[in-house]
Amino acid sequence: MIPWPKVLGGVLLLAAITWVVLEIRENGAQSFKASIERRNNASATSAGDARSDYDLCLDGGGVWDFAASKCRRSAAGRWN
Repeated sequence: MIPWPKVLGGVLLLAAITWVVLEIRENGAQSFKASIERRNNASATSAGDARSDYDLCLDGGGVWDFAASKCRRSAAGRWN
């Protein structure tokens, strides 16, 4: 005769262990996705700030120095 209570207990234990492992993996995946999203948001903010600095430089009559990533005020000796 098959010991059904032991078989059922084993199946339930296996299901519980499987559920715990899957929850841990899902939590890790969500954490990983959140860290990537934070980095992407920081990069977007940085790029937007740099673009704003560039636009403000040109609007103010300056010359943007791409090598230094800085605004150099109007070029010396403008020709009209």
